[in-house]
Amino acid sequence: MGMTVIEKIMAAHAGKELVKPGDIIDLFIDARVARDFGGASVVQHMIRHHLEINDTSRTFFTFDCNPTGSDQKYATNQHICRQYAREHGIRVYDINRGIGTHTLIEEGLAYPGSTSISTDSHANILGALGAFGQGMGDKDIAAAWNKGTIWFKVPHTVKLVLKDKLDPQLSAKDIVLNLLEIFGADSMLGLAIEMTGEQVDELTLDQRITIASMATELGAIIILFPPNLEVLRYCQSRARKRISAVTADPDASYARIQEVDVAGFTRRISLPGKPHHTAELPAEKVWIDSAFVGSCTNGRFEDLKAVASVLKGRKIAEGVVLKIVPATDRVWQQCMEEGLMEVFKEAGALVSNAGCAGCAAGQVGQNGPGEVTVSTGNRNFPGKQGRGEVYLASPEVVAASAIAGYITDPERIPEHSLRRPVPEAKKAAGKGVFTRERIPKPVEVTGKTWYIPKDHIDTDMIFHNRYLSVNDLDEMGQYTFRDLEGHETFADTAGNGDIVVTGKNFGSGSSRQQAVDCFKSLGIQCLIAISFGAIFERNAINAAFPIIISDRIGELKLSDGDRLTVNFRTGLIYNKTKDIKIRATPFSEIQMEIYLNNGLF
Repeated sequence: MGMTVIEKIMAAHAGKELVKPGDIIDLFIDARVARDFGGASVVQHMIRHHLEINDTSRTFFTFDCNPTGSDQKYATNQHICRQYAREHGIRVYDINRGIGTHTLIEEGLAYPGSTSISTDSHANILGALGAFGQGMGDKDIAAAWNKGTIWFKVPHTVKLVLKDKLDPQLSAKDIVLNLLEIFGADSMLGLAIEMTGEQVDELTLDQRITIASMATELGAIIILFPPNLEVLRYCQSRARKRISAVTADPDASYARIQEVDVAGFTRRISLPGKPHHTAELPAEKVWIDSAFVGSCTNGRFEDLKAVASVLKGRKIAEGVVLKIVPATDRVWQQCMEEGLMEVFKEAGALVSNAGCAGCAAGQVGQNGPGEVTVSTGNRNFPGKQGRGEVYLASPEVVAASAIAGYITDPERIPEHSLRRPVPEAKKAAGKGVFTRERIPKPVEVTGKTWYIPKDHIDTDMIFHNRYLSVNDLDEMGQYTFRDLEGHETFADTAGNGDIVVTGKNFGSGSSRQQAVDCFKSLGIQCLIAISFGAIFERNAINAAFPIIISDRIGELKLSDGDRLTVNFRTGLIYNKTKDIKIRATPFSEIQMEIYLNNGLF
């Protein structure tokens, strides 16, 4: 009995003459990859379980989830991985390289007939080469690092035959969005797909990558393309060895064979929330706030070249932000060499360094609540690319929409930019003057003391910049002093009504209001210090948060838990526990006025 492509690859890597669907096999892995996402967990498994590395020449780190190093947790994980790599001689494709699966292709580590695993759920993108790739959890990756093999269940295969010719105005993204419309998210669940047909033979490597990268959204294990001559030559040049394509046997057995006529395909978009919920471009205007080009699906050079052809000589619509992220540094450099970067910048786009971008929180491409984005990504699940609405589309549609200001295609870009309708502002009742009930504020408070006799406690120690996206007062308290050595658990133990006493220059550093508001969030009644950072002092006074300055704090002989009474009008501070009184600087007239007004406004 003959075998399908995936069965032949698996048999060759399991040391078997024949495998069939349902067999559980131990599969040899050619490239074993951990990313900055999950990489630190892989390292922890290796250390905790005293595991040795089977073959360092096949073991890699790829840092692509946060190539900007802008997230503290990712920076920590990357550092853990780099240290482990130095100690064990593992190759690191660092934050300057781009998306890991694309790097495997460029470096010749993945090629037709090879096997690769990664902590990237889109590692099946390697099906574009006729290779087997899979995303896996950190336990699986650690086991493969140790053994060189990992178990797999041989999947059934569906053969899709793409018939006829695609409309030349359509792209590879349109192909896969049409396939999602036909098959949905679960009719291919757990299956391997072999993609064949005359249209497939003509697809470039970049186009194959676009389609293969969305196998996961179809629910499939992988979409495998038989490599044409162009793909074979490229892979041989990258791997520096002769490579033969793996093809299915003539008598291979398929779960089903299905023909799909691509002549009837149309431009489509995925509606917000579900990649498989697709529709033709809307006739009415769907206004957008931002546009994104990139991801493992559409960050290749051909994608960016298509975007440049739409943007050239045009400007992005007023009020719209276009973010472009190449898949790899090699693609970035090619865009520079061929003048695409100049086109992007002239049009008004933001171009970032290579990486996953929009799919990874904290990177270029995320959107905010209420923001409408059109994106070339592969997923638009709620929260995946931010907290707004995300439509998925081809690079050409994204570029055209960025110019028009609403979702459209290159053939319907208006000659002159249209003014986006502004929603009528809601008018308040009466004269429109904002008023609020004045709540009596105490000029004397009593509470339990937290004594922190340290100088120069800066705003990152108080409320670190990694939490700056937190704007809800109710959420801020939990992060207070998270980065102050010895007081990391302060927020878990401080109580409503407590008083904090500290040293010189408290709150130096950033202008962030959260460094004040986090104390209000916890219910801290008052802050006493020898001196305050100038901006912190203003922020506290303007927020009606009581701060008192005194250079006599040492006379109070404070200990944690002492009961303090503080009078803002007189400046009297009384340690009731030890019966000690001092005079501090009372509130100024301005400070008292703002305090009693419950804030500057």
